[in-house]
Order: sequence, then structure tokens, then C-alpha cells
Amino acid sequence: MPIDETFMQSPIDENGETGLLRLFGTVEHVIYQNEENGYSICDFSTDAGELFTIVGTMPDVSEGDLLSVAGKWVHNPKYGRQFRVELCEKKMPVGSAAILRYLSSGAIRGIGPKTARRIVDLYGDETFEVMENHPDWLAEIPGITLKRAREIAADFREKADIRAAMLFFRDFFGPTATVRIYKRWGSAAIDIAKRNPYRLCEEIDGIGFERADRMALQIGLELSSPERLESGVCYLLGLNAQQNGHVCLPREVAEENAAALLGVSFEQAHKTVEGLVAKGKLRQVLLSDHPFLYDPKQYESETYIAKKMILLDQVCPAMDTANIGALLRREEAESGIAYAALQRKAIKGALENGVLILTGGPGTGKTTVVRALLRIFQSMGERPVLTAPTGRAAKRLSEATSCEAKTIHRLLEYGGEEGSRPAFRRNEHALLEETVIIVDEVSMVDSALMCALLKAVKPGARLILIGDSDQLPSVGAGNVLHDVIESGRFFTVRLNEIFRQAQQSLIVTNAHAINRGEMPDLKTKDNDFFFLPRSDDAAIGATVADLCANRLPKTYGEMGTAGVQVIAPSRKGEVGTETLNRQLQAVLNPADAGKAEYRFREIVFREGDRVMQIRNNYDLEWTLNNGVGGSGIFNGDIGTILEIRGHDNCMIVRFDEKTVQYDLNLLEDLEPAYAITVHKSQGSEYPIVVLPVGDRTPPMLLSRNLLYTAVTRAQTMVILVGSEAAVGRMVANNRQTRRYTGLAQWLREIGL
Repeated sequence: MPIDETFMQSPIDENGETGLLRLFGTVEHVIYQNEENGYSICDFSTDAGELFTIVGTMPDVSEGDLLSVAGKWVHNPKYGRQFRVELCEKKMPVGSAAILRYLSSGAIRGIGPKTARRIVDLYGDETFEVMENHPDWLAEIPGITLKRAREIAADFREKADIRAAMLFFRDFFGPTATVRIYKRWGSAAIDIAKRNPYRLCEEIDGIGFERADRMALQIGLELSSPERLESGVCYLLGLNAQQNGHVCLPREVAEENAAALLGVSFEQAHKTVEGLVAKGKLRQVLLSDHPFLYDPKQYESETYIAKKMILLDQVCPAMDTANIGALLRREEAESGIAYAALQRKAIKGALENGVLILTGGPGTGKTTVVRALLRIFQSMGERPVLTAPTGRAAKRLSEATSCEAKTIHRLLEYGGEEGSRPAFRRNEHALLEETVIIVDEVSMVDSALMCALLKAVKPGARLILIGDSDQLPSVGAGNVLHDVIESGRFFTVRLNEIFRQAQQSLIVTNAHAINRGEMPDLKTKDNDFFFLPRSDDAAIGATVADLCANRLPKTYGEMGTAGVQVIAPSRKGEVGTETLNRQLQAVLNPADAGKAEYRFREIVFREGDRVMQIRNNYDLEWTLNNGVGGSGIFNGDIGTILEIRGHDNCMIVRFDEKTVQYDLNLLEDLEPAYAITVHKSQGSEYPIVVLPVGDRTPPMLLSRNLLYTAVTRAQTMVILVGSEAAVGRMVANNRQTRRYTGLAQWLREIGL
């Protein structure tokens, strides 16, 4: 079949815009095919005599298939010129010879070359008609039983269904999303999507409300259709949980925002909410005498946290006060440490209560308390365990206490199955054996993770929550540490004394000054906190790049190379992470003929780049150096790109000791990490933190707790680059991040 010269001269893309070339031809050989996502690599020929490699999402292509493909020519460093397919339409072969070649290739299960010859010899050009509509006729052929004939027909129809799905959905979604849709609903995919397109955003990963809404309106659904309004309201709550951390929303706020989002009246949004509440799809509660709306799962998480924490506090076995005093005296004698009054109070409180909350800033001795508690509980025959929300936080806790600390996911043995989705093996039906659960960096723990952890804690065990309540709240929905403290329901100790060794560190003293609303010391030049004044954002960016590429490596060697993390308040602007990542990539890992790279949307990923996982992905499989495998890479994990294999459509990334393979079509979970936002840095510490602060940073991001959080991420050195006036505005702005949650109220009310 000749190349269509019209398409060659007027390339198109899936939106009808110029940019993609269209080619017609035949699959000569399938080199590679991933059954999960449809990614394929094929030798492809045209009747004009051209033979080349095509790569892309082409589900169930087989040798002999006639394809219409649209895409672009690309150059693979290893395999040379290839045609990257963005759109693919399969044309069924026409004529006996083409049909015979197609069936002989093994495209249909149960048919090999000999059987294909027999079928085509008998039915000729009508072969596909027979296979689809009269499969029992195939049993007339020697060697084909009635059962096998029906299996052949079923496979033929399945491939026809996939073709139909690719054709139907191509105007709305890319091929990768279409494969996910088909795998979820099979042959019913088109009918389900036509009846209610909004099920796509509710049940298919990677398809948001906007994309489903665009499809719905294009196929003729009304703006005021009940399906659209209900899906839009639920989407709004989910979006606020994901982007703003709200576990619930004031009903009036939700209705106003839903009306604006959906382009309908407030009355329509109000009636939609009433219907959702009546159906149980939303939960309405009174918080501070005002109606709030919850997604049922978020409501269940918060109320479960409250009930379980109160239970743990009430049923934990009490200890004799005299015994506690003896334990403390023995611990001080054996450790050689005279604990401060508040530290003694915390240790005593952990022994007397089922739940202890320990908070305080850097240098106030939280880790010293943890080490003491570990020794005391072990001497009592208890089984303590240390856990933290991230791998970096757990590793730091292990190093500080000389005792193994696990991530919460590892502690709960993530990897089980709940329906078709991964889950925690440790839960209310398989409780943890440990009798003392010590959780560090609790400010990072969102409602969903805290709920999962508490489900696995057995009644009678002690729960010790440790964190800095002055840091930013968790990335995920909720404000657990803040709410637990605010409730006043549990024994809480706030450490506020800075110990002698910590007093010598400007990082510590400046952090506490910032927290009190005082300007940090920006003048001292011979400590661990440095300020480099720069007058404009361009100069700030250039200085940050020079520090990372030249000055720090030259002065501090390996620590100045591998131990530096740039942390910025904002994503946007000249000193935002997006711009800084491009600048830093250019100086730290420039383009090189020996390094493969891959452009995904606006980002160029290159071998050697530092990257971050930006959302939890429980399905990503990893392998350790010793060959042991598992799954799950989580929001905030930082790694390095080891290899980009364009021919295999994958990228190999190393996260500490874990090696992960990413499909190149699914890189929305990764972003460059030479510079990261303050929010993404939570729970981690870095030897050297470089913090750019510009005058043009959005005012809402120039806040005290954001500056405090950034400074407290540094272990050895902070270098603040920018405007002293901007630093002053951050210190003066004590606006706390507002989060709508109900946990504090549930804790105050439950059991009273």
C-alpha cells in the first residue's frame, strides 16, 4: 500500500493540528511487545519499498497487520532512525493472500500457518466473516474442534474490540490511556464510556475530570446532566484533598466552587450536593456548628484515627509510679546523661500513658528521648519499633539511634492485595506484634497513612508520636500532628530548650529565631549558616548554579557534589524549581553524545539526572542489589537515572538501594530534583541546603513556617541566596497553611 502523500505533506496530530506525519504500511516483524501497556517495537514496510522501525503504543499488533500510523521521526542513540508512533489505526487485511499472511503470523490464538492455510482455502475472502459471525463452521476443518473454534472466535472478537476501542477513544485520549480503559472494561468499554463518561475519571488512573468532561460534552451530554454534576462535585473534593490537603470542605464553599467549575447555578450545585448526601456518596457533618462535606473514605479515616488513638490511650496497662522513677534513675546512671526536666517529663509520660506526643524544634533533644525510651522499653521486655513516613527519614532515625527504623509502608508489609489493588498485609486482621510503636516525623503523615498504621496497632500497645509541629503539614490530605496536639486529648510534651552543642550551630539558633518571628543572623560568616545577598532573581539563579557546579564541589569535595540540595519556595518564576532545574541540569549534567536523553512534555530527562517521584505509586516494581524485589515508590523519593533505553521504551532509575524500571510513556510520576520545593523536602535532611529567596516569589509562599521548614532540612550547612527584604517578609508572615480537617473535633468529642 503506497504512502499517502497528502498526509506526508500535511502532517496532523490527534487534535487536527499540524505536527505528525501519517504513514501506511505492513508490520513485517514484531520485535518487542509489552502486553500490559501495549508498547511495541516493529519492523514496518511500505509498498514503496521502505523498511524501518516503528515504536510506540500499538496494542496487539501482529505480523502482517496493515497499519495507519501517525507520529514523528526520532533518532535513537543506539538504534538510529525510528518512527515514534503517537496514533495507530489497524486496517484488517483484504483478500485471501493478505488474510493468510495475517493468520499465519499467530495473530489469533489457536491458529498457526497450517491451520491458517486450511481456513483460507475453504473460506477465502469470507474468512473474517466466518470467524466473527459463524465460528462453529470452523469445526468443519480437520483438526479444529467445536471448542477450539469458539476459542478462536473469542480471540478474534477481542482483537476487534480493541481496534474499536482505539478508534473510538483516540479523539479523546492517548493510546496508553485507551489500553488502560480497555483492560478495565474489556468489550464493554465503549458502551460504559458513552453511558457515563465520568466513570473514566472515577475508575481509570491518569484520566482526570477535565478530560472525561471534554469527552462527555463532545459526545453530546448536557452541561446540567446529573452524571456531570455529581462527578464534578466529587472531583472537587478529591482535587482539594490532593492539591490543598483538605480532608473536607465547608458545604457552602464546595457548592460555590462546584458551580464555578461546572458553569451552572448555585442552586443546581446545591441540589446536586443534597442528592449525593442522600445517596451516601458524600458525608455531611457539623464542625464548629457549620456543615462540612466529606468523601466517605476521608471521613472514615479521620474518625477511625480518633477512636483508635483514644482506645490505645485507655487500654494500655498502667505502670507503678515508683517503678518509673527507678527506671529513670537507672537509665541516667547507665547512659551517663542527666536528662533535662522536659525530657524526664517525656520519658515518664511515655511510660505512664498509652499515647505520648513529643514535639520540638531542632537541637531540643527529641532523639535523646527516643534513645532513652528504646533502652528502657527493651529492659522491660517490651518490643519497640521505630518507623517514619519516608525512606530518608527512617534512614536518618536509624543512624541517630543505632537501631533499625522502618518506613511505615515496610512496617505494614505493603504489597498485599485488596481486590485488584495492592494493600497492607498488616491491618486490623493481622496486627503488629510490637508493643511500642515510635513514629518519627509525624508532621509528614497524612490521614490515610495514619489510619492504615493505627489499624495494625494492637490494643494494649503504646503509641509515641514525634515531630515538629511548626513545620509544614503533610503533602497528603490532613493535618494529623497539629490536630492531635490541638485536641488536648493526649499527654503532650513540647521540648523548647536548645542544648549546649546545638547552641553552637547557627542553623539551630536561626531556626528557632525564625520560629519566634525574629530575623535570623545573616551577618556571621564563620559558622554553618551563610547569606549571599543578590539584588534580582537572575543573579540569584546564576549564583545558585555557580555554587552547585563550582564553589561547593571545589571547597567540600564529595559532600559539595552529592550532598547539596537546592530547596526553593516556589515552582514558578526565575528562582522557582522549574527554571532552576533547567539551569542546574545544564551545568551539572550537560548534554553529551554519550548520554541518552528523552523529552517528556516540557522536560528533558538525561542519563545521570537527579529525579524525584512526585506521587505514591504502589505498583512500581523494584529490585535490590541482592536480587530481592518488591513494589512501591513513594512521593518524595529521590533517585538517579542510570540508563535510558529508547529501544525498550524504558528508563532505569536508582533510588538508594532500589532499582526501578519506568515506562517512557508513563513519566508523569517523575520530575527533575536538582531543585525541589520546600513541601517536597519534608522529612528529609541534606548535608548542604541552598535556599534561593527572591523578591518576586509569590507572597503566599513567603511564610515563616515555610522558611523554618527549609532551614531545618540542613544537617551541616545552609546557604541562603537572595533578598534580605524577602527573608524579612517570610519571618513576619506567620500565616499558617489553612487545612479543613475534623480530627481535632472528633478527638475531643468521641468517648465523652
